Amino acid sequence: MEDMNRVVNEIHTSIMKMRKKYPEETRAFMGLLRATGKPKALSTKDKELIAVALSVATKCHWCIAFHVKNAVDAGATRDEIMEASFVAVTMAGSPALMYMQLVIQAADDFEKG
Repeated sequence: MEDMNRVVNEIHTSIMKMRKKYPEETRAFMGLLRATGKPKALSTKDKELIAVALSVATKCHWCIAFHVKNAVDAGATRDEIMEASFVAVTMAGSPALMYMQLVIQAADDFEKG
């Protein structure tokens, strides 16, 4: 299994390239990402757990790495991350279960302490 730190670095590199080539579109998306990530009725941790579940359900490799890291950084535990992932499996079935391998790898790579 690959190093999820490398995957997150790939994301950052790609975003930087997009910012240079498509600054308006990239700025708009990043603004939406920041705005929706701010704690309001839901905490940042809760929002990242939702994003983890959606990443698993939509089978997005890069999204899983990005949002598991953000969930850990926001204080989510491995059990919370896994529970959110299993909710995705209930909605998206066995293919989503297979993508949980990436969640486990990302939790291993990003877990604090």
